Amino acid sequence: MLPLAGITVLDLSRLLPGPLCSMHLRDMGAQVIKVEDTGAGDYLRHLGMPAGQVSPVFDLLNANKRSIGLDLRKPQGQQIFKRLLASADVVLESFRPGVMARLGLGFDTLAQQRPGLVMCALSGYGQSGPWAQLAGHDMNYCATAGVLEQSGRAGQMPSLSNFQLADIAGGALSAAMAILAALVGRLQAQLQQRPLESCYLDISMTDCAFANHVIPLSGLNLRQSAPRGEDMLTGQLPYYDIYATQDGRHMALAALEEKFWQRFCAAIDKPHWQARYHHQGGEQQALRDDITALFASRTQQQWRELLQHSDCCVTPILTVSEAFQHPQLLAREMIHTLTNAAGQQWQVPAPAIRFSGQRFTPHGGGPEQGEHSKQILQQIGCSNTDIDRWQQDQVIRLAQ
Repeated sequence: MLPLAGITVLDLSRLLPGPLCSMHLRDMGAQVIKVEDTGAGDYLRHLGMPAGQVSPVFDLLNANKRSIGLDLRKPQGQQIFKRLLASADVVLESFRPGVMARLGLGFDTLAQQRPGLVMCALSGYGQSGPWAQLAGHDMNYCATAGVLEQSGRAGQMPSLSNFQLADIAGGALSAAMAILAALVGRLQAQLQQRPLESCYLDISMTDCAFANHVIPLSGLNLRQSAPRGEDMLTGQLPYYDIYATQDGRHMALAALEEKFWQRFCAAIDKPHWQARYHHQGGEQQALRDDITALFASRTQQQWRELLQHSDCCVTPILTVSEAFQHPQLLAREMIHTLTNAAGQQWQVPAPAIRFSGQRFTPHGGGPEQGEHSKQILQQIGCSNTDIDRWQQDQVIRLAQ
């Protein structure tokens, strides 16, 4: 049994950070009920896709979650949500600060009804402060936290990444970690027979990106903060850098520790380079030039063959499609196929965490909007007559 079996999450979030957080909770065994509005719903469902087609990102994030369409602006919708809350453990939301309170579903109200509730508010800038109500995306949060300024090469503009550091590390993973800690705290209270206390989590993606940006922040305190592209991990060291190969591909040289640099020098038959590990200033640039010329002398495949047994922290930079075929990921069973209700098939990463060898395996795609509305309402004791009336009044939405 997975560790979160028996835990129910009401997930009101949409797009990436919140659904990714609840995806991880799902992978650990939690039941996730996706609470969508009765209008557009989670618009990641069709974002960037031709009309009528579902995004593979939506299917990846939301497979095996159940969807209820519920208009929380209406009093009856709020009452239905409170009935759902009676059997829930976690509420996850990503509205702007104050929205839940205006809906009559603020933390104080919900915690009074559900002692021991864990409520996580995931937002760009947090629930307080002069920027709390501002809209933003990952780039904005990284920019504000000082992360974006440090990305890219020296003398060039900051560079963008499609690995969303603030959304994923600052948002989804930080929220999941905090939710798990709060659930452990609740369990401790139960074991010690203490009164259950509800827990409110204010997760700011900007705060979390800033708090995890430890190397540049540490350098600032030591008055050694380097300009973009010139610190230890972004271009200062010639033996920790990216180099182009003869065929226009790239290799990642990460011989950060001296022992790996020595192994690299041995593998390329240049033992006289080993002492250059300690060079500084202009000598470092000379070494970089030599390494640049070296890697440009062979194709990426030739470098892969030459260095495959050297264990010197040098790897080819792969495309996404190549990563899906990598023998290490294949051996770890990290490649999974999802088939959604429309018959679309996606190759996606499998859940990465195993518990004593057990791992959740998603199947199907993400739910249709309101696909489980009737089933969920019936499970909390709602009659078919009420369900039909609520549908007519557009309080709820059922799948088409």
